[in-house]
Amino acid sequence: MVEFFVGTRPVGPAHPPLVVAEIGINHDGDPAKAHRMVDDAADAGLECVKFQTHVVDDEMVPNDVVPGNADEPIYAMMRRCALPASVERELKAHAEERGMVFLSTPFSRAAADRLAELDVAAYKIGSGECNNYPLIEHIAGLGKPVVLSTGMNDIAAIAPAVAVLRAAGVGFALLHCTSLYPTPPELVRLGALAELGAAFPDAVLGLSDHTTSIYPCLGAVPLGARVLERHFTSDPGWPGPDIPVSSTPAEFAELVTGSRLIHAALGGTKEVLAAEQPTIDFAYASVVTIAPVAAGDVLTAANLWVKRPGTGELRAAEYPTLLGRRVRVALPTDHQLSPGDLADG
Repeated sequence: MVEFFVGTRPVGPAHPPLVVAEIGINHDGDPAKAHRMVDDAADAGLECVKFQTHVVDDEMVPNDVVPGNADEPIYAMMRRCALPASVERELKAHAEERGMVFLSTPFSRAAADRLAELDVAAYKIGSGECNNYPLIEHIAGLGKPVVLSTGMNDIAAIAPAVAVLRAAGVGFALLHCTSLYPTPPELVRLGALAELGAAFPDAVLGLSDHTTSIYPCLGAVPLGARVLERHFTSDPGWPGPDIPVSSTPAEFAELVTGSRLIHAALGGTKEVLAAEQPTIDFAYASVVTIAPVAAGDVLTAANLWVKRPGTGELRAAEYPTLLGRRVRVALPTDHQLSPGDLADG
């Protein structure tokens, strides 16, 4: 069976989805905000919080490119929001004290090596790095499972990344994603999960969602998603480019509860359960007399019908076969018919 472990937590089709609270840079460079979100995530019942690790000079050259969901250049934004290694170490300890897994996305080799020194349980790779095969090879070489988002990449572009992960022998998940902030529901394309599963049957599937609700994540569970990632904020009034697509602790609590319930409800076959017997007893109908029937009389629609409860020996489905039969004994009204009542039974 396809699965891997993030620490001691199994991730795969047989297990409830791992819900990842993507804190990312929603702290805006403020460690106090970051720690608050760790606590709020734990209080909401989450198992995993994720940050972003930016060693800016190893990640990018100075530039003036402004992301579509921001109003300042990415270089200046990352300079402001990057957390030092000492703070990340404190956040990891904090998350683990609260019973959660600490994950982070490294955007460079230096960032990946920093996380390796922290002994993280797995690595998250963002959609922008899905086709950065040299960086993926470096991260996979660190020997931990990889959760790879695949926004902005088609199957042909994802395949070389998967080849790198397979060659490294690490467990991996592929998260379908639309890299649009926010994502309109009609552009989520949950059907891509089936395409990913068919192309890469050895991958755990998941969804990294940028809509403004938890519903696409819930809808992804029956389609095979076992990693569900959304941006997380303690306060939707905080500044930040990802805040508009972030869910609150209360919304994440609903996502955790709902995804587990849906996972528990999956599978099975269409058969009658033994546990349904008490309901069968009152809800089914039995064949009963609706008028007195004398010994030797013929059963007709005038003296025979079907009524609850379903505790009689002859059920409603057998009613047509009983019309025209004779009874051997007199029967009162509302008598549940049995085979022994029939003269030829």
